[in-house]
Amino acid sequence: MGAWRRTSHPRASYPEGACQSAHDDRTDEFWSLGPSTQQSPRQSEVLNVRKVVVYELLSLDGVAEKPDGFLADWDDAMEANLGAVIRAQDSVILGRRSYQEWAEFWPGSDIEPFATFINEVAKYVVTSTPLDRNWANTTVIDGELAGFVRDLRNQPGADIGVHASISVAQALLAAGVVDELRLVIAPAIKGSGRRLLDGLPAIRLESIRSTTSPAGYLLADYRVIR
Repeated sequence: MGAWRRTSHPRASYPEGACQSAHDDRTDEFWSLGPSTQQSPRQSEVLNVRKVVVYELLSLDGVAEKPDGFLADWDDAMEANLGAVIRAQDSVILGRRSYQEWAEFWPGSDIEPFATFINEVAKYVVTSTPLDRNWANTTVIDGELAGFVRDLRNQPGADIGVHASISVAQALLAAGVVDELRLVIAPAIKGSGRRLLDGLPAIRLESIRSTTSPAGYLLADYRVIR
């Protein structure tokens, strides 16, 4: 299949349909991740290894804004990679802008598996003003972001995801709260737009996994070294 749907929200494009691409023999590699990067919510809770995981779509020059402008393909390996990320998460942190765009789009979407995941997962929103839209399982963060996420990470549960919200990801990286980066890097130079890593302090990373999908996208996972 492999078709793409251009969504109404520029920072959240996902492949169309339940399967979203034809099967490729290399896909199985992405479902065989080690325990540090792939755990079911139940495993994560039992082992008490809850992590804050930033998943972002980037251009080769680091732009995270409007991925529709640089993502042209979506293959089975990328699909399996996304599936592994969201299967290990039971909560998501969103900025206000991402929340507003996603709350308009995802409740009526049939783009799986992300639609079911994001509609059902606990969503925590960073905002200083009341939200304009209601969305199931949404809570406004009360207080300082990094402190809230630290407290949430210490509670029982599965991994905590950060998807698409560039400012949230940057703030949590700068505060030393992020445990892993899961990056999908397109073979394209965007040239302009907000970059995920701009303005951050020095952060040491350990490579967990790095491989190239059949469509030429780099799937790079890093652990933050503290």
